[in-house]
Amino acid sequence: MEILGIIPARYSSTRFKGKLLAELCGKPVIQHTWENSSKAKSIDELIIATDDQRIYNAAKGFGAKVIYTS
Repeated sequence: MEILGIIPARYSSTRFKGKLLAELCGKPVIQHTWENSSKAKSIDELIIATDDQRIYNAAKGFGAKVIYTS
């Protein structure tokens, strides 16, 4: 059985819009999340699911598998 990890990534968070694209130590927060999640040995495939083109583009830019959702 394969284990699929999905990182839901919305741009319009309630308290800090665009938080996932905010830079932290030279990388966007979503990249830190993806890199650390990728280290989990129990996950066979990791996907970022987003409804925002900016997050989609950023995730593609650092090599993540990303899907655009409604």
